[in-house]
Amino acid sequence: MEYNVHMETIQVVLDKDLLHAADKAAKRVKINRSALIRDALREHLKRLRTDELEARDRRGFEQHPDSAGELALWEQVAAWPED
Repeated sequence: MEYNVHMETIQVVLDKDLLHAADKAAKRVKINRSALIRDALREHLKRLRTDELEARDRRGFEQHPDSAGELALWEQVAAWPED
């Protein structure tokens, strides 16, 4: 499978300990430093997006809380059947 991805070269400043840890991690998982940093950045951006969505949902529930009747209905649906 061939990907037509345009890569940009950037300069990133890291402290010596972080660079050493990144190089060790990249070697451990058998990828190069750039791939490790790309993967880490993707994961971090995904986590930020998830945090943003959860904060948005939290604000929505705070502004429009569920009524007791709505919760009771969901509890019935989600309840495990008793033997």
